[in-house]
Amino acid sequence: MFAALARVVVRHPWWTILAWVVAAVAIIALSPSLQTNADQGDFLPKEYESVQAAKLAEKSFPQTADTTALIVFKRKDGGKIEAADSATVQRIADNLQAKRYPSVQGVIAGPDSVAPNKSVQIVSIPMKGLSADDQTKQSDAIKDIRKRLPTELGGAPLTAKVGGDPAAWLDNEDSFTQSFAIISIATFVLIIGLILLIFRAPLAAVLPILIVAVTEAVAMGLIGTVSRLLDFSGDDSLQIILTIVMFGVGADYYLFILFRYRERLRAGEDRKVALISAMERVGEVITSAAAAIAATFLVLMLAKFELFAAWGPSLAVGVLVMGVTSLTLMPALLSLIGTAVFWPSKAWKNQPKGTSAAKLGNLVGRRPALMAIASTGVLVLLALGTFSFKADYDFQSSFPQDTESAQAIKEMQTGFPAGQLRPVQVYLSSADGAKVPDAKIAEFRKAAEDLPGVGGVGPAQPPAGGPVVQVDLVLKGNPVDNKAINLVKNDLRPAVHKAAPDGTKVLVGGETAIYGDINKVVNRDLSVILPVAGVLIALILLLLLRSVVAPLYLVPAVLLGFAATLGAAVYVFQGALGEPGEIFHLPIMLYLFVLAIGTDYNILMTARLREEAKEGHEPRKAAALAVEHGGPTVAAAGLILAGTFSVMLLAKVSMLQQMGFSIALGIALSAFVMSIFLVPGITALLGHKAWWPGHGDEPKGGHRPPSPGGEHLSPERAGHR
Repeated sequence: MFAALARVVVRHPWWTILAWVVAAVAIIALSPSLQTNADQGDFLPKEYESVQAAKLAEKSFPQTADTTALIVFKRKDGGKIEAADSATVQRIADNLQAKRYPSVQGVIAGPDSVAPNKSVQIVSIPMKGLSADDQTKQSDAIKDIRKRLPTELGGAPLTAKVGGDPAAWLDNEDSFTQSFAIISIATFVLIIGLILLIFRAPLAAVLPILIVAVTEAVAMGLIGTVSRLLDFSGDDSLQIILTIVMFGVGADYYLFILFRYRERLRAGEDRKVALISAMERVGEVITSAAAAIAATFLVLMLAKFELFAAWGPSLAVGVLVMGVTSLTLMPALLSLIGTAVFWPSKAWKNQPKGTSAAKLGNLVGRRPALMAIASTGVLVLLALGTFSFKADYDFQSSFPQDTESAQAIKEMQTGFPAGQLRPVQVYLSSADGAKVPDAKIAEFRKAAEDLPGVGGVGPAQPPAGGPVVQVDLVLKGNPVDNKAINLVKNDLRPAVHKAAPDGTKVLVGGETAIYGDINKVVNRDLSVILPVAGVLIALILLLLLRSVVAPLYLVPAVLLGFAATLGAAVYVFQGALGEPGEIFHLPIMLYLFVLAIGTDYNILMTARLREEAKEGHEPRKAAALAVEHGGPTVAAAGLILAGTFSVMLLAKVSMLQQMGFSIALGIALSAFVMSIFLVPGITALLGHKAWWPGHGDEPKGGHRPPSPGGEHLSPERAGHR
C-alpha cells in the first residue's frame, strides 16, 4: 500500500500538491473557529461541589464580582493608619467610584477595610466579566487608577499600590508575552539551526517550518468543525500546545523521510527511486506512529476534566493531519526539489565509515544485556522521585515578584490573612427553601470561627437573610498552595458540612475548593488515561509488528520513561530548587509530549530492528545495524524536539521553566535511553522470540542463519546488504 502511494505521489508531485492545496483552502474557508473558555472551574464536571456552589452563586447573587482588584494603602513612615488617613482613603475611593469604569462594580472602602493591626487599609474594586474583552476593560481601569493615584494622594503621608487578580494579570501579561516571544523565536532558530547543522543545507532546514505552519492552519479548521460536532471548547493554551505538538511530530516525520532518502541515495538509487524506496520503508512507521499518538490523545476524551477532554480530539486531529501531510505533501515537494534539498553540501553522496553511530551500534550489539540493565536502572532510579510528587496551584508565585501587584499582596499580608482575596465561599440555605433565620446564620458564623485553618469569618450576604446566604471564610495561609487545597478538600469542607445548623444545608465553593476538586478529578483522570493509553499503544504495536511479545516490553518502557521524567522533575524542582511542588498539570503535559510523542522513536527503532532481521541478520547484528542506521534519525529528532522545549527555560515564568525542563528531559530519555539502548538491547536478548507468534523478522529469502550462541557476528559472518 505504502509503495503504491509513494509511486503516485513521487511521480505526480504537481497533482498531489494541487489536490492538497484545494483541500486545504476548502477546509480553512468553510470550517468554523474553535470556541475558547478562560475559566478553569468551568471545565469541572457538574457533580463536583465547587461547581454546584458556583452555579448556586450565579443564580442567587447575579451581581457577585467575577474578580476583585484592590488598592493597598500604607503609611510612608511605617506607622499605623490614623483617622485622617482613613478619611483620605475614603475620599479617593469616592472619586474613583465617580469615574464609573466599565466592568467595575464599585470602589469600596470603610472601617472594616483597616487591618486589625492598623498597618494597612485596603479598597476593594469588584469587577464583572471573564471574557477577553472584559479583561481588556479591567486592565484599562487598572492602568487609569494607577495613573490617578499619585495625584489623588497629593501630600498625604500614604503610599498606594494596586493588586488583585486583574492587576496581576496586567502585570504578568508582559512576562507571558515576552516569554512566548522568546520561545517562538528561539524555537524557529533552534529547529532551523539544528537541521542546518545536521545536513548543512539551508533549504532542508527551512522546508519543515513552512510545511508545518501551513498544515497547522488546516488542522485548526478541522478542529473547529470537530468541536461543533462533539460540542467542546478549549482554552487559550490549546493553540500553544497544538503548535508545539505539530512542530514536534512534523519535524520527526520530516527527519524520518530525509534520513531514509539520503540513505537510499547513498546506496546508489536514482533520486525518484530513492524517494519511493524511502517512503515505502518509513510510510508504515509514520502511519503507525501517527495512529499511536492520535489514539493516545483520544484517550483524553475519557477525562472528566473537560479541558483535557477537549485537548484529546483537537490534538489527535492535528497529528493525523500531520501524518497525511508527511505521506503526501512532504514527498511531493521533495520529488520536485530532488537532491537540491541537500545543497550546497555534497555529503549526501558519500557513505560515511567508522561513525560514532556505528560504534554505538556495535556496543549495543556486543553488550545488549549490559545496555538494557544500565538504561533500565537509570530510568527506575529517576522514577522513584514520583513518590514525592506534589501538585502546585499557585500560579502567581511563578511570576516575577517585583511587580506592583505582587508588592501590593505582600503589603496586604502584613495586616490581613493571606486568604483575604480568595476566601472559601460557603453558601447556606434552608432545607425547605425558606429564608435562612438570622439565628441560624449567627450560629454558623460562630461555629465557623473555630474550623480548621480559618483566620476570619466575613459578614453574611445578604445581611438581612434570604433563601441563600453567603459566608466567606478567610484562610490563615496562602489559599492556593498545597497545604490550603488539601486542608479545604480533606478537613475544612467536611467540617463545614458538620457545622451546618439543623434544618440547613451548605455548599463549599471558591477558588481553593475549585482547585481541590481539580486535584481530585486530575488524579482520577490519570489513573484511567495511563492504563488505557498503554493498552491502545500495545494494540497498535501488535498490528505493526504482528508480535505479542514486543508490546509487552515496549509499552512498560514508555510508561517507565514517563515516570522517570516526572521523578526527575521532582528531584530538580522540589529537591534541588526547594519549590513547594510541580505545576498541577505537569503530569498531563508529560503524557502529551513524553508518552505520546516519545512513542515515535520506539516505533521507528523497532521497525528498523525488524527490517534488519528481515535482511537475514541474527538478533545482535540486527540490533547493531538498527542503532547504526536508525540511531542518527532518532537522535536528531529527539535533539530537535528536546531543544525546542528547552528554550522554555529562557522564560521569565517559572511555570514555563518547569514545563520546558521536564518535557525536554522526557524527550531526551525517550530518544537517547529507551530507543537507542533499552529497546534494541532487550530485542537483541530475546532474539526471534521478540517477534512471536508472527514472523515479523523472517528473512526475505526464507532462510535464517544459525545463531552463534550469543556471539556478535563479524561483518564477514553476518553479511552486508
